[in-house]
Amino acid sequence: MKSYAAVDLGASSGRVMVGRVGPDSLELAEAHRFANRPVRTPEGLRWDILSLYGGVLDGLRAAGQVDSVGIDSWAVDYGLLDTDGALLGNPVHYRDSRTDGVAEKVWATVPAEELYAATGLQYAPFNTLYQLTAARSSAQLTQAERLLLIPDLLTYWLTGEQGTELTNASTTQLIDPRTRGWSYDIAARLGIDLDLFAPLRQPGDPAGVLRPEVLEETGLAGPVPVTAVGSHDTASAVAAVPAGGERFAYICTGTWSLAGLELDAPVLTEESRAANFTNELGLDGTVRYLRNIMGLWLLQECVRAWGEPELGALLLDAAKVPALRSVVDAGDAAFLAPGRMPERIAEACRASGQPGPASPAEITRCILDSLALAHRRAIADAQRLAGHPVDVVHVVGGGTRNALLCQLTADACGLPVVAGPTEAAALGNVLVQARAHGLVGDLADGRRLLTRTQPLTRYEPQGDTAPWREAEARLTDR
Repeated sequence: MKSYAAVDLGASSGRVMVGRVGPDSLELAEAHRFANRPVRTPEGLRWDILSLYGGVLDGLRAAGQVDSVGIDSWAVDYGLLDTDGALLGNPVHYRDSRTDGVAEKVWATVPAEELYAATGLQYAPFNTLYQLTAARSSAQLTQAERLLLIPDLLTYWLTGEQGTELTNASTTQLIDPRTRGWSYDIAARLGIDLDLFAPLRQPGDPAGVLRPEVLEETGLAGPVPVTAVGSHDTASAVAAVPAGGERFAYICTGTWSLAGLELDAPVLTEESRAANFTNELGLDGTVRYLRNIMGLWLLQECVRAWGEPELGALLLDAAKVPALRSVVDAGDAAFLAPGRMPERIAEACRASGQPGPASPAEITRCILDSLALAHRRAIADAQRLAGHPVDVVHVVGGGTRNALLCQLTADACGLPVVAGPTEAAALGNVLVQARAHGLVGDLADGRRLLTRTQPLTRYEPQGDTAPWREAEARLTDR
């Protein structure tokens, strides 16, 4: 067996997991977990990237000797380096307000329809393209010699080597999903210098070895290679969906819900753009055709506002609240910013003519019903737009721990839900490293290994889907 360190950074926490892979075994253990707390400065909302890097080093020290290291994280955000390779300030958080109104300026040069036909990426105000447009006249961007997406920045600090991993690059809205290379025409029309980006890397490519200073800091004995994985955490999570065949949908749950299909080619129609589906790149030439949904961020913000009550008890109380009394659009950008989430959800319900939930249990039930409804809509739309029917929904990520959400998703979709694995991004990260070292075969081989080795829970749909159709009409008829 060989051991692989998977550095998996989410929007609210980071972790270093150790995966041990053998001929017919796959074990995952947590070495270190640490908080990811953005900081609001006078300039705006920023990632505390030095704290994250410190957490990575602590995690590698706790992991002990490993055969390789891989890093995945959230998408779109980046750090800028000067000509000496030094970081020019803390990376801007995607929830920062600097991109407010920027999309309209971009569309004045490249209409939204053309932008989608060229890049296949859904509209999201924080896409890297909009961030770069917002930063165009900034001193940092003017001085920058290199732009590195978050996992690539941390890889650079570990190894001294620079690269741009493809699955994460595909979230910048600067990649052509048909050629899987840069969209030079779009970049040129918008005045974005693609020379800022380091050369593209594929998942499984070597990304250097740990620097001597890192070995000394972590106590590891070199050489320790770093392997490029699906560095967008959703790419790694989808790689760890334990599906057989092609007739499956997936929902990667956590701070966000990413709901969609795995396809062989992008869907670039105007109807797809209007439905706000994205075409991000996955392993082995696949396309992650999905919709971004606000996810458990809604509940996380409410729990924070309520003083961190015990989640298990809150979910038990929510299960007793009548279903579908009030729902909100869980994809609405109005919920993107932090703060006052319970009040904002109640206000949105009242504004649409529904009762405003008041107690924590009522608001929690509203959130979970709304997420299940958003999952239903996304999976139904994806099947229709891609002409790709499915028989089962795989839920992976942190939301697998929420049995009520999994059951509601099965009920809403009218399809069985298979929940697990919880640490899907870390497992997908490990599988790519193991594959690069010859221990695992293709994507299907890795998924078969997951099915044999990871605990999975199946939820059968209960009841009629008619109440979900009625709830959906409440939102779509507004």
